[in-house]
Amino acid sequence: MGRKQTKKVIFENITVLDAGAKGVSVAKAPEGQVIFIPNVVPGDVVDVQTFKKRKAYFEGKAIKFHQYSADRVAPVCQHFGACGGCKWQNMHYDKQLFYKNQEVYNNLKRIGKIELPTFEPILGSAKQFFYRNKMEFGFSDSRWMTDAEIQSGTEIENKNALGFHIPKMWDKILDISNCHLQEDPSNAIRNEIKQFATVNNITFFNARNHTGLLRTLMIRTASTGEIMVLLQFFQEDKAQRELLLNHIYATFPQITSLLYVINGKANDTLYDQDIKLYQGRDYILEEMEGLHFSINAKSFYQTNSDQAYELYKITREFAGLTGNEVVYDLYTGTGTIAQFVSKQAQKVIGVEAVPEAIADAKENAKRNNISNCEFFVGDMKNVFNDEFIAQHGQPDVIITDPPRDGMHKDVVEQILKIAPEKVVYVSCNSATQARDLALMDEKYKVTRVRPVDMFPQTHHVENVVLLEKR
Repeated sequence: MGRKQTKKVIFENITVLDAGAKGVSVAKAPEGQVIFIPNVVPGDVVDVQTFKKRKAYFEGKAIKFHQYSADRVAPVCQHFGACGGCKWQNMHYDKQLFYKNQEVYNNLKRIGKIELPTFEPILGSAKQFFYRNKMEFGFSDSRWMTDAEIQSGTEIENKNALGFHIPKMWDKILDISNCHLQEDPSNAIRNEIKQFATVNNITFFNARNHTGLLRTLMIRTASTGEIMVLLQFFQEDKAQRELLLNHIYATFPQITSLLYVINGKANDTLYDQDIKLYQGRDYILEEMEGLHFSINAKSFYQTNSDQAYELYKITREFAGLTGNEVVYDLYTGTGTIAQFVSKQAQKVIGVEAVPEAIADAKENAKRNNISNCEFFVGDMKNVFNDEFIAQHGQPDVIITDPPRDGMHKDVVEQILKIAPEKVVYVSCNSATQARDLALMDEKYKVTRVRPVDMFPQTHHVENVVLLEKR
């Protein structure tokens, strides 16, 4: 039943039915409208207070639990609920995989409307925590107050925060004391920086007023044990900057690469910034099957190193290479997939829009003594044309791993035009992948599908599809 309360509605004894998009669960109101509810698990029975109403749905939050789902587990992180990062940490991992697999299937079936083979089992991650190799944190001099802190009425003097943005709030930072996403010494480094900066009156950034010195912190780790730390300062203060950087390097001598940026822009993106090396070298090395990949501050690399290896193995298996094929690797990034499959190909051509990524790809190929990979920079829809194909050869296999938006329609048309025997499509967004598969359905049959979980405790899922010419 529902009762009105200051323009909000409370629905009682609502059973949560399903896991929906973006990690939010789905229930139904008594009159049939959908209710989207965060921080609940399918099978929970709850009272829901709505805070937003649309024509076809409500958004609300659970204010009372009558029954807990059998699929619920206790979140391990003290920040769960306030932090928007690991939205499924309260759900059993087997069920996370079930809902991820279901999302991929539903997208391919409903959006793609194509004939599908039986899915191969979704590949879960051996590590369900401490799997990320890159974390970015923000500084704030006016941290986000949790509900418990507000209700306690205690006056908090030190409002410095070093942690994550509150979802949908660009200027609010939740202070994080212990994160379960990146292996140590990540937590130790972050906490030491916060402590030392606070004691030494090194000011934290205020995003609204554009004041304060410390802006962001990035920590990258590699399976090789190498560590990169990058601090972003809002303005130059040589004495305080060096005081902090010297302390970090002395306290954590295992840091391979200590970098900094002075960024006075309105936004804190690094890609247009001049990154300065303070100690060590300006990159760390990742390793995979004896191949070494250098990762600098701006490099794109899959953020779950162990599971990236599994993803690449599936991609290579789907490609079914014999050593004679010309392979095109579209959206190649730093050329990791291209180099990973190169031993089993005659030649691999990688194409990518980001010049720095292609520079990395070429450097890595040289480091790995790979001579049958060539890399080219440019906007895919412009570069991947008839002239390019004539110059570099007709591909037997195309591997494509586009960004979340999927492939540009001109790229899809060009693939259909040159018609390689096989296309292996790796995607981090099965909805746009499904759209592209529908466009290719006339010429290509989907013969294999395998989802891969790169991000446990979240709703995100990768998917690998093999298309073969009809």
